[in-house]
Amino acid sequence: MAIPGGEQAAGSKPVVVKKYANRRLYNTATSSYVTLEDLAKMIKDGGDFIVHDAKTGDDITRSVLTQIIVEQEQKGQNLLPISFLRQLIGFYGDSMQFLVPGYLEQAMVSFARNQDQMRDTLRATFGLFPFGQFEEMGKQNMALFEQALKMLSPYGGTAGSEKPASAEPAASATATEDPRLKRLETQLETMRRQLDALTKKGS
Repeated sequence: MAIPGGEQAAGSKPVVVKKYANRRLYNTATSSYVTLEDLAKMIKDGGDFIVHDAKTGDDITRSVLTQIIVEQEQKGQNLLPISFLRQLIGFYGDSMQFLVPGYLEQAMVSFARNQDQMRDTLRATFGLFPFGQFEEMGKQNMALFEQALKMLSPYGGTAGSEKPASAEPAASATATEDPRLKRLETQLETMRRQLDALTKKGS
């Protein structure tokens, strides 16, 4: 049975959805009103859409996608840890804000690629837990986190790395160090320990 959002051929242009003042969403491809749940299912089915304000014509896709995430979170399907949300909010208005969107996008692309590999491995091994493959994927994701820390660090590296000769004295660097970087480094170390424990369990 076709969903209200309508099916979308692979590689086709995004469906145009119009949002009216009464908050109703209108799918121009199917000439029908849709809900946020319909749009969420469209994405899960591999479709794509853009949303325009029916009155002004402004692109409000980002706002609608955010509303979909909020609705999913309220249903108990929690994907966003509270610590992540706090850190994300903290970067708004920060001098490093411009780095965050690109990093998050690349991290999700990498995760999606690993997800496909994990599914293929599980199918190939008929349910056997592939420790070796998970270990390699975990290392790849850890490398992404380490790269992000290097970009966000005042010295272009993680804590404890060698500082350039032109850097200010250590005492001054400590005083100006962003506490969020310290939290990220702590979480990174925790993930390392968990990965090591998982590897030992599978060996």
